[in-house]
Amino acid sequence: LGAIFGVFLICALIILGFRKGFQEVEEDYLDNMLGMPTRFSYEELKNVTKNFSNKIGEGGFGSVFHGTLPPGSEVAVKHLVGFGAVNKSFVAEVQTIGSINHFNLVSLVGFCAEKFNRLLVYKYMANGSLDRWIFNKNQESALRWQIRKKIIIDIAKGLAYLHEGCNQKIIHLDIKPQNILLDENFNARVSDFGLSKLIGRDQSRVVTAMRGTPGYMAPEWLSSVITEKADVYSFGIVVLEILCGRPNADKSQLEEDMHLLRLFRRKQEEGQLLDLVDQCSDDMQSNATEVVEMMKVAAWCCKMNMPGGLPCPQW
Repeated sequence: LGAIFGVFLICALIILGFRKGFQEVEEDYLDNMLGMPTRFSYEELKNVTKNFSNKIGEGGFGSVFHGTLPPGSEVAVKHLVGFGAVNKSFVAEVQTIGSINHFNLVSLVGFCAEKFNRLLVYKYMANGSLDRWIFNKNQESALRWQIRKKIIIDIAKGLAYLHEGCNQKIIHLDIKPQNILLDENFNARVSDFGLSKLIGRDQSRVVTAMRGTPGYMAPEWLSSVITEKADVYSFGIVVLEILCGRPNADKSQLEEDMHLLRLFRRKQEEGQLLDLVDQCSDDMQSNATEVVEMMKVAAWCCKMNMPGGLPCPQW
């Protein structure tokens, strides 16, 4: 028993030493990065969030808390938990969004890398994430067509900047409604860059073993070699979800209607695309021409053939 305990203790010390070494390397890396946002201490963020008392969200990598920076700026503080993938996610997020600025990308105000604590500080988005609005079956809170269209265009602008407007091309790799945040005026901003990849302008693709969210992943991810088209595919899925008011994979539906893409193909063949429009909306049917054109955009993004050619919207 003593020998077993000794082996366990040695393993624990090795792991602790590895974690400490990785932590020091990571902190040195962050210290030497140019153009970084504000670096906060852990104690500062405890005060900003009133000891992490107001939780406003939770995900696979940790929890999000509401906070207020002096003299009164509202922020959302993401407290990451765990090790390994979380540390990679943290560095990717700071490296990516910390060095760029665009109206349709969430603003990273600052971060904390202190001992084993990893926190990210964002500008607060009053209307939360997109999924809360498009998957809500309450007709009173259903989004009108003009707001849905604006959100789609905002997401497209954010992605266009990531793919074409930065010094290095940025592939997000996890576009989904939960990662689209809405401010008080329903301006949409792309968030959560924990899986993102930076690639040089002379590179056309990147190899990755990381995986996004099932239901939003492009087929080429099966080969682990991806391009910005992976984001375009995910964007197409999100557009369909915005128009239809339901998730791509919806287990509450009948088996033949469970997968939105398959249902879309069937309705396309039957000439009944408007049957898919969110029934909670009170004005999408009256804007049928624009809605169908946007469906064509989504179909093109998901590599589905549409009759009558493809639209060329001016974002």
